[in-house]
Amino acid sequence: MEAGHLAAYVGLAPATRSSGSSIRGEQHSRTGNKQLKRAFFLSAFAALGDPTSRAYYDKKISQGKHHTQALLCLAIRRADVLFVMLRDRTVYEPQPSASIT
Repeated sequence: MEAGHLAAYVGLAPATRSSGSSIRGEQHSRTGNKQLKRAFFLSAFAALGDPTSRAYYDKKISQGKHHTQALLCLAIRRADVLFVMLRDRTVYEPQPSASIT
């Protein structure tokens, strides 16, 4: 199992819409575990107070993503971190952020 599988199960991973030879690109998935998806979104929204998460969110905004898209990216990132914690059986240890002077 990979970290992407967790994001797909939750419904955070983008889904390609296709029918026959027509491929309509990637859109947000409407499937998945809705309760977990909501938990990851709320977690991402609450994490905006953390300087590291905020920097990642701001980076996505500067790349031209809208608020919801940037939150989705942050939620996927948090799902990846959770997957690694479960796989390695470790606890979360935040990295010290560089102070801005």
